[in-house]
This record gives sequence, C-alpha cells and structure tokens, in this order.
Amino acid sequence: MPLSIRLNPALGRRLDQLAARTGRTKTFYVTEAIKEYLGDLEDFYLAEQRRKRGDADLLDQEVVAKEFGLR
Repeated sequence: MPLSIRLNPALGRRLDQLAARTGRTKTFYVTEAIKEYLGDLEDFYLAEQRRKRGDADLLDQEVVAKEFGLR
C-alpha cells in the first residue's frame, strides 16, 4: 500500500544518515518503526479496554519485576 509522509528536516536527515550507514532503505526503517509503535498502541488500548471493563487483575509492578527477574 503506497503511503507518503512528510518528515521535519532534522528527522529526515537522521533517517537518511541511518539508511546510509547501514545500507538499508529508509522504507525499511519507517516500516519497522511503525510496526513497533502499532504493537505498543495495540497493547495499550487492549489493556485500557480490559481495565475499563474490570476484566484485568491489577498487578503490583514490584511483583511483576521480581517474577520476571528484573529486580
């Protein structure tokens, strides 16, 4: 699906430099960034919906961090 976007000059330069340094296309990096961001947004909105419906048990951040060995 074709898509055109306008980037501010500073962001466009950063994207140009990254693509040049790595040998990948700007399209590759824009696609990767969108996929990552959409995944985060989907997770956020799903969690928000569950919270509003009362479907989700709330977990303490410290408990979760300890369970996954993050602390």
